[in-house]
Amino acid sequence: MIDRHAVQALVRSGLSTKDIAAQMGISVRSVQRIAKEPPVEEPDDERARSERRVGRPPLPDRIPQRLRELVAEDPQAPPLEVLRQLREEGATLGESTFYRIFRIEKAKLPSELMVRFEGVPGEFAQFDFGVADVRLLDGRTKRIHFAAYRLKHSRWVWVVVVPDERVESLVRALLAAFEHSGGVPLRVVFDNPKTVVLRRDENGRPVWNQTLAQVAIDYGFTIELCTPRSPEQKGAVENLVGWVKKSFFRARRFADLEHDLPRQLVEWLTSGNEERPSRATGAVPAERMEAERRRMKPLAVPPAEYALRFPVQVGPTAMVEFQGIRYAMPPGACGIPATLHLYPDRVRISTAGGRFEATHPRFPRGGTSYLAGQRAEQLASVAGARKRLYFMRERILELGPVGEGYLTELIHARPHTWKADVERLFALLEEVGEERFLRLLQRALFQRLYGAEYVVRSAREVAS
Repeated sequence: MIDRHAVQALVRSGLSTKDIAAQMGISVRSVQRIAKEPPVEEPDDERARSERRVGRPPLPDRIPQRLRELVAEDPQAPPLEVLRQLREEGATLGESTFYRIFRIEKAKLPSELMVRFEGVPGEFAQFDFGVADVRLLDGRTKRIHFAAYRLKHSRWVWVVVVPDERVESLVRALLAAFEHSGGVPLRVVFDNPKTVVLRRDENGRPVWNQTLAQVAIDYGFTIELCTPRSPEQKGAVENLVGWVKKSFFRARRFADLEHDLPRQLVEWLTSGNEERPSRATGAVPAERMEAERRRMKPLAVPPAEYALRFPVQVGPTAMVEFQGIRYAMPPGACGIPATLHLYPDRVRISTAGGRFEATHPRFPRGGTSYLAGQRAEQLASVAGARKRLYFMRERILELGPVGEGYLTELIHARPHTWKADVERLFALLEEVGEERFLRLLQRALFQRLYGAEYVVRSAREVAS
């Protein structure tokens, strides 16, 4: 009110609105508004606010009191869970008002002594997933997932962009971090993601993801979980994921995600690991890495050669389906349980005792993979002319849009004689292989030549 009185006095003195605004540090519009208000007669700010109804309406005393009780009952409860309970009990609260009083009431509770979980050389590493919205030079924003790994003693960091937060992405990123850091620590500390802990049993013990548990056994490290919402147990002042987002992903812009982002990421990691001192230790991480590596175990298996193992069943069509892709097996394996060994670039499927086995490329064209001769081998086990015919049809359809498009046109162009065409096309597929066969079909489809003889002739012309 004293400031408002000063503005009104300056207006009465004849000083210009612009000069008053500059002198008082307010806007011109504020000067004009205050000049139209009744003259200030009392200096009591609180009374004036009440009379003019300025500020937030007061909350009933019971709401802060009840909030204080809920926070005291469960100090680790997420804020939105506390808000939900208050609303269920009849409180009318917006989120902004809730967070304001939540911070006030939380600060009144006695705080516990913080215990830092630091590590000696080669003992602890931290692993976390994160999500970031990165900015491109053309103004677009793209959301990416990343995995971050940090050795606690040296503060050496490794970060890699991942396609998702599933267990395979976790394992591949973790093994890559082991490889780049030069060894395996005694323990890897995680939060409680579902890729690590599937659930907890009736006694509160974690039920581990068996794929990750097998990796821990194979590479000789133990899994340790943080107490939920206790970042200090990760042994670092700053949150790893938050630090990576703030220091790298939010601080930069990228030409693209395929080349420029990985290039800048490697440069940033090199600088942080080999040039800049860590705020936590005062030393460059590379200077403390020698002590880490002396205590870490060597990798039992090179990451490129490590297979994740999954139990599968060979279906009645001698196919194994995994993650939306179908892999062919010998016909004798139908209905038999098998193990799928998942490598970064290939898949090996073997039945018990190794009686039946097949190794396929990880990501085949069209989502279905056959090895050389497997289609013919499966066809030989099919009894009955009609079943054999439709088996051959299905193999052509599996080739994707080109196979389906050509077969559709063929059947409608030759509704009574297409069976012989399918048999010849299947034989040609076995003879020249999938990739070349697709090129021939595409050529015939483009020329609108619907008949096996045209495709066979085209194959001979190309060969000659």
